[in-house]
Amino acid sequence: MKSEKISELTTNRLSVYLRCLNTLAAAGIKSISSQSLAEQFNLNSAQIRKDLGYFGEFGVRGVGYSVDDLRRHITNILGLDRPHRVGIVGAGRLGTALANYKGFSRSNFSVAALFDNDEAKIGRRVGEDKIMIYDVKKMPGLVNQHSIDVMVITVPARAAQRVLNQIMSAGIKAVLNFAPALLTARLDVKVKTVDLTTSLESLSYYLSQPRSSATTNHRGESHFEERAELSERELH
Repeated sequence: MKSEKISELTTNRLSVYLRCLNTLAAAGIKSISSQSLAEQFNLNSAQIRKDLGYFGEFGVRGVGYSVDDLRRHITNILGLDRPHRVGIVGAGRLGTALANYKGFSRSNFSVAALFDNDEAKIGRRVGEDKIMIYDVKKMPGLVNQHSIDVMVITVPARAAQRVLNQIMSAGIKAVLNFAPALLTARLDVKVKTVDLTTSLESLSYYLSQPRSSATTNHRGESHFEERAELSERELH
């Protein structure tokens, strides 16, 4: 792997490539060129080669990539070759919906626990997997007990920074934030914010445009790449 810092846009695209390769593998396709991959999934072949080039040499010139081999490499690069345990702070509608989401398991994530400060919720279990809702005050000990390495924040904006501080104190280094708030984290803690309101307002803009421009991607980029750029902006 090259020594330069890898941007979040690059890792976002790697996730997209992995999803595309999983689709190809499910269809029984064994090998594919970067050009064919780009054409099938509305990607950019030069960008694919550049992104993969940060991590080594993949594929055979004139032949392309082995779908299974490239899936394995990207899975390892993204750290998805090992399981990740997720904790969710905020056992409201969004938090419990995320706890019930079955798609996490496809990427080697599993929800281990929910946390809340509402006594009426503490002690209840959520969903088919019967995930326990714990008192948020007990988070530090339970993070270690459940081997949690990723936390999700689904609390109101006014409480988000306080919750993040608790999460950082518990030793967590990776946080996904759904609260519409600008959060301040230590340099060694990665916070990724998903702002649903901003995303909906962006969609509203496209709805307000004439139909021809509303459905055209003038930059020639994939919709996956547009989503990756949005994620980068939302982060800060």
